Amino acid sequence: MRVLGFDPGLSITGYGCVTGDSIRPSIVEAGVFRLTKSGQPVSPIGDRLVELHQDVVELIERVKPDLVAIEGMFAHKDHPGTVIKMAHARGVILLAARAAGVEVVELKPAEVKKAATGSGRATKEQMQLSIQSMFNLPELPKPADLADALAIAACAHRRHQLGVLSI
Repeated sequence: MRVLGFDPGLSITGYGCVTGDSIRPSIVEAGVFRLTKSGQPVSPIGDRLVELHQDVVELIERVKPDLVAIEGMFAHKDHPGTVIKMAHARGVILLAARAAGVEVVELKPAEVKKAATGSGRATKEQMQLSIQSMFNLPELPKPADLADALAIAACAHRRHQLGVLSI
């Protein structure tokens, strides 16, 4: 079972594909798609969405996942615009996955944090440390979007192995 996890965003989208057993999964491929240069958007939103779509389609063709897991929607009171930007990126990823015939599961951020760290309110740093330990990485996975994507993939992979998710 290969699970491809995404932490969607319009500046950076993290991704991680995992396989293996639910206790000690292994990384097939992981990285980020950067849709900015030096933290600034390099093109209009429509162009960034096209670029993200092309990147996701190529990734799905390359790693051939059995399941795509994506972070569910959430809104933060201090950053209400973030949910709109995230929704655009999520839509592109969902479209690419379903067009490729891959099933999709959405996981709530607190659920992923709890699965990775034991706390649904874990910080970015705690998530990075947990993912570093889970995959026995020599250094912290950076940026945090990469660690989050691996956590999303690992959580969905574990849930599927335990029979909580079915495809």
